Amino acid sequence: MMQAPGHSDTVLVVDDEPDALRMLTAVLERAEMSVLVATSGEAALELLNNIMPDLILMDAVMPGMDGFETTQKIKARPATASIPVIFMTGLTESEHVVEAFEVGGVDYVRKPVDLSELLARVRVHMAQGRAVHASITSLDATDRLILATDAKGRLLWCTPRAEQAIARVAPGWRRGEDSLPQELRSQIERLLTRDESAGGTVRVKQVVGRGELELVVVAHYREDEVLIRLSEINPEQDLLRLQDRLPLTHREAEVLLWVSYGKPNRVISDVLEISPRTVTKHLERIFDKIGVETRSAAAAVAIRMLGQ
Repeated sequence: MMQAPGHSDTVLVVDDEPDALRMLTAVLERAEMSVLVATSGEAALELLNNIMPDLILMDAVMPGMDGFETTQKIKARPATASIPVIFMTGLTESEHVVEAFEVGGVDYVRKPVDLSELLARVRVHMAQGRAVHASITSLDATDRLILATDAKGRLLWCTPRAEQAIARVAPGWRRGEDSLPQELRSQIERLLTRDESAGGTVRVKQVVGRGELELVVVAHYREDEVLIRLSEINPEQDLLRLQDRLPLTHREAEVLLWVSYGKPNRVISDVLEISPRTVTKHLERIFDKIGVETRSAAAAVAIRMLGQ
C-alpha cells in the first residue's frame, strides 16, 4: 500500500452529500492538505486497498454501509487500523458519539461543522497518528517480536518478525489478514481477561519446529491498545546453539538462555532448580566471559547468537 501522492498531509473524506464534500475539500485544500473523496463506505474501503491517508473524516450516517460499520472494517485491517478517524455527526445525534468511540474513532465534530475547529482537530490527530506510525516503523527496524491488539484481542499491527513467528503457529498466516489465527487469538483473549496490566503470560505450540511461542503483555497503551511481546522458546535447540557459539559451561548457557527469554532470577531459579544466589553467581561469570557489564547486554548477545 502506498502513501497518497501530492501533499504530505492527506485526508480521506467519506460523505454521501455533494455539498458537504465540496465544502470540506475546499477548506482542507486551502490548508495545504491533499484530499481524497469517497461517497460511500464501500468506496472508502476500496480506496484504502491502494492508498494510505494520514486521517479519515467519516460521516456517521450514510445509506448502505454507514460510518460506524465502515470504521469497524477499517480498524479490523492491520494495514489501516492506525489511521485516525474523526466522525462527523448531527447536532441531535448524541447517541452516535458513544458509538463513534466504540468502533475506534478518535474524535468527532458536530454538523454543521465549525471549520476552524475541524482544522484544529485534524492537525492534532494527524500528528498523533504519525507518531504511532513512526513508533511501529521503528519497532519493525529493531527486529523485535511485538504485536498490538485491542482490548478484545483483535490484531491492530505486528512487526515482520512477529509475523514470521505467528506463521510457525499457523502456517500461511500473514499480517495483512483481518484477524489473528484462532489458536493464537483464543489464548490472547484468555490472557486479557485476567485483567493484568502487564506481565501476564501464555504459550502456544508451534506447528513448524518443536518450540513454543510465548506471549507476554508489555503494557496497556492508550485506551484500547495492548502491546504484547512474543518469544520463540525452544530450550533444547537454543541451548545447543549457545553452547556452540559462546565459551560457557552447560549451566551458564542455561542461565543465559532464560535471561534471553526475559525471565527474572527468581523464575530462572525455579526452572533450573538452583538458588537465586547461584543464578547471580553464574551471571557474574557469564558477564566476564562474554565481555558485557549488564543483564540487558548479555541478553542482547544471546539473542544475536540465537538469531544467526
